Amino acid sequence: MVIYMDIQSKTMKLNNKDSVPYLTYNSLEEINFIRHGFSTRFGGVSKGIFSSMNLAFNRGDNQDDVVENYKRLCNSIGLDFNTLVASAQDHHTFVRPVTSENYGVGITKPRDMQSVDALITNEKNVTLVTYYADCTPLFFVDTKNKAIGLAHAGWRGTVGKIGAEVVKKMTELYNTDPADLVCAVGPAISKCCYEVDKACADEFYKLSTLDTSAFIFPKENNKFHLDLLECNRQILVEAGVKPENITLSDFCTRCNSELLWSHRATNGQRGTMCAVMSIIN
Repeated sequence: MVIYMDIQSKTMKLNNKDSVPYLTYNSLEEINFIRHGFSTRFGGVSKGIFSSMNLAFNRGDNQDDVVENYKRLCNSIGLDFNTLVASAQDHHTFVRPVTSENYGVGITKPRDMQSVDALITNEKNVTLVTYYADCTPLFFVDTKNKAIGLAHAGWRGTVGKIGAEVVKKMTELYNTDPADLVCAVGPAISKCCYEVDKACADEFYKLSTLDTSAFIFPKENNKFHLDLLECNRQILVEAGVKPENITLSDFCTRCNSELLWSHRATNGQRGTMCAVMSIIN
């Protein structure tokens, strides 16, 4: 299927629009030792509500179709399907280091751990995989020591400062200096579309070391809009990442639900996207 659109973004690019489309960050494409991508709704073989690029095995889709989707996405991006290692997300903050010994976990092999919302590696040709359908992806690249990380930051993971946990674990295991990290945040549901109740907003107000006025916006009827991207940006800065090394997506998943899976836009009748990243040289 040909995707007849040019995305309106200053931070991201839509690649391979005529076959298996995927997004990349302009800032990350400048780093020559990594390859990364973020899938869309298109280019796969899934059917029905999952049509056509669904990357989740746990939503009721045909398993063989999901595997084929991965193969097509990997071929489009230029990654080896056999090097994939997937997360096991449940909205917490555990960070798992992985190597080639973990090839296939969560894809062609059963998940061997539960509650893994972030993956890191410093090994060449290990492709990290994390999942999304409105929640916030976080990309981490240590440009000095050649290490990478991906994290899934839903609202609970954001409140738990999963971004800071990734920085901490990369520093501990790979000798990463946060000042050497280049990070990207999103695409995700943006503040224009992410409405929450008071109980959820109150959890964000507890982040007292951050400027909550920049990411919590009260509305009428005890409702609030949240900017998860800005909140995660502040968490990364607090963890030592240079502000100029952080790129925020300007591409809301719900506003662009014709291209990207959005849980809110589809009322949960959906497939799932993934972020992938690998050290290639």
